[in-house]
Amino acid sequence: MEHRHIRSFVLRQGRVSPAQQRSLDTLMPRYGIAYAAQPLDLELAFGRCAPKILEIGFGMGEPTVKIALAHPQNDYLALEVHPPGVGSLLKQIDAQGIKNIRIIQHDAVEVLRDMVNDATLDGVHIFFPDPWHKARHNKRRLIQAPFITKLVQKIKPGGYIHVATDWQDYAEQVLAVLSAEPLLQNTAADYAEKPAYRPLTKFEQRGLNLGHGVWDLVFRRK
Repeated sequence: MEHRHIRSFVLRQGRVSPAQQRSLDTLMPRYGIAYAAQPLDLELAFGRCAPKILEIGFGMGEPTVKIALAHPQNDYLALEVHPPGVGSLLKQIDAQGIKNIRIIQHDAVEVLRDMVNDATLDGVHIFFPDPWHKARHNKRRLIQAPFITKLVQKIKPGGYIHVATDWQDYAEQVLAVLSAEPLLQNTAADYAEKPAYRPLTKFEQRGLNLGHGVWDLVFRRK
């Protein structure tokens, strides 16, 4: 019997606004994909053949919207577990008529394991994952070798994984884990320049103004 994996998140009971709840109730059937323990046909889900980018943990969804609007040639499969963020992104998708985002509200590890076929993703975005900054909680961090080994199998040769974090020790861990994966190759000597497609969040800009660092890592699948 397979041991249940350690979840990389805590399902916090954040306040869901009335508008977010309406979006969850009315828009999830239109823009969402229900978790199921069976492979997902991504082209059928989006209704076209186009590059497919997976985003793991989109927060409140503003960067996801900006990226999708700026790159209509790509399709974005966005994963998040927290209801306020899902409701927020649904509301933005509907308000702006965005066609190239689909949402799965479920644990990313299980979605990858059960729904995403091997060599189907053109890219993966993991922006500001929970740093679990207390040392005793570091084992809960998403970016660890077993997860990356499974994730890389889902990426096409030539596809990429892009991680961004504002915690230096997490950046160092991510660099070590990605560098140790034999199917990945760093696009930089160590940390990459922020790719133009990744928008600055208000939180990130505030941190930069205070002198805080942000580390981007972009690796390609061999």
